[in-house]
Amino acid sequence: MKVNKSYSKRLRVTRKGKILARKPGQNHFNAKAPRSEQLDHKRSAEFKMKPKDIARFLQK
Repeated sequence: MKVNKSYSKRLRVTRKGKILARKPGQNHFNAKAPRSEQLDHKRSAEFKMKPKDIARFLQK
């Protein structure tokens, strides 16, 4: 089965197998947001996926 490249480029798999993704809402309109919110959106958040979807989108 082919890997969904557009999906796999947006996600990162850690050594322990966690899937991390960038938090949404950080492309524009950030000047008025508090600095703490801006920095919080820089950090990656854990991304929940079903095992079936992991096999479909993130095959090695």
